[in-house]
Amino acid sequence: MTAVTKSIGKYRFRILSMLIYATTVNYFDRSIIGIMAPDLMEWFHWTNTDYAHIMVAFKIAYAIGMLSMGGIIDRLGTKKGYMLAIGIWSIFGMLHATVVSEVTFLGFTLSSVALFAIARFGLGFGESGHFPAAQKTVAEWFPKKDRAFATGIYNAATSIGAIAAPFVIGAVVWWTGGDRGQGDFMHWQYPFLITGVLSAFWVFLWIKTYQKPEEHPKLGKEELEYINSDSVVESKEKLSWAKVLPKRQTWAFATAKITDAVWWFYLFWGAKFLADKFEVDIHNIGIPFMIMYLLADGGSIFGGWLSGKFMRQGWSINKARKMTLLICALIILPVAYVAITESKWLAVVLIGIGAAGHQAWSANIFTLVSDVFPKKAVGSVTGIGGMIGAVAGIVGDLALGEVLDTSGNAGYFWAFLIAGSAYLILLGIVHLLMPKMTPMDENLNLVNTEA
Repeated sequence: MTAVTKSIGKYRFRILSMLIYATTVNYFDRSIIGIMAPDLMEWFHWTNTDYAHIMVAFKIAYAIGMLSMGGIIDRLGTKKGYMLAIGIWSIFGMLHATVVSEVTFLGFTLSSVALFAIARFGLGFGESGHFPAAQKTVAEWFPKKDRAFATGIYNAATSIGAIAAPFVIGAVVWWTGGDRGQGDFMHWQYPFLITGVLSAFWVFLWIKTYQKPEEHPKLGKEELEYINSDSVVESKEKLSWAKVLPKRQTWAFATAKITDAVWWFYLFWGAKFLADKFEVDIHNIGIPFMIMYLLADGGSIFGGWLSGKFMRQGWSINKARKMTLLICALIILPVAYVAITESKWLAVVLIGIGAAGHQAWSANIFTLVSDVFPKKAVGSVTGIGGMIGAVAGIVGDLALGEVLDTSGNAGYFWAFLIAGSAYLILLGIVHLLMPKMTPMDENLNLVNTEA
């Protein structure tokens, strides 16, 4: 791809850099509460179930947002839809910084749990627009043969945000006074405010940078032809949910997205697991998270590259994507051992390998949508799948919070067992629903019989 890029232009990679930036901010924002969870729980006197309810508020909004935001982005277009999503999540992200232990409003007393849940709900609704918008952007700006690699690149930025968050938090947030829990929890609001500034700068750049390829004045004819080299021209007629919901391909993608629950388990409960089992605190979480998410970065890029390599060797899209997904599922299996090891660093590495496998998996399942569906349906189908992933995350949070409060750390055993084994099972279901990844035209009719 490098040789081709030199001869036809590379403006599409400037657009890709905007997706990397947005994904970094998204995951920095999303990661903050998970990293500070052990300290926030002690400071505000939350139980595991309280914390689970706050996480559930995020995922309920994310599920609702995935259904609505995907359709909104398909209707508004990528430029306006993406700006709307980031604007919403920035406002509610900063609102986290206003939470106090208790507030009375119109005669109702709201606890810190309720206040955080409200802020997380708004954040979840806004952030639900990120991946539908980003994947629609990839579908508009990259040919099919390059989409998994492009997706893997921007999806790797989830780890950049997750890596940066603990170091920033560790630098600006601390306890004061005597024993831990008896002093003040200083400056915990600052990380939530930082993301607002970063998001505002992104919106400024997006307004200046983004237009559709066919309308962009800075895009050369040769690069536009390359982008559209394996796509067909589509009409501007919108596709309704009523058309995409009955498709087996929609539910194949949604099934694969159930694994979002595993990723969110690492993100929102990973720091708490390390604190509960290995006494890793807010100032020592940076290195473990860096190891885990650097591995995840490598997995995301590798997964996108691998399926593209298979395709360049003459494999069909169906065979290339599914073989890559099988390799990912096998790589993830050892994460089931995490809860029973007594080695902190072995646990960190195994979680990192599981995260790497997930990110490679994620890069390829996102691409399944644009491999099969027309571009104008990508946002809606991605949203439906994201909604299913959010519902799976809700079930996981509620179950884990309850088990941890009643059975202690033994609950982590079941969480990691499911995290390790789910991918193989779900891949089998995906194959049953979609044995052949046959592309559909703009009216969602099958256009060929490619195996």
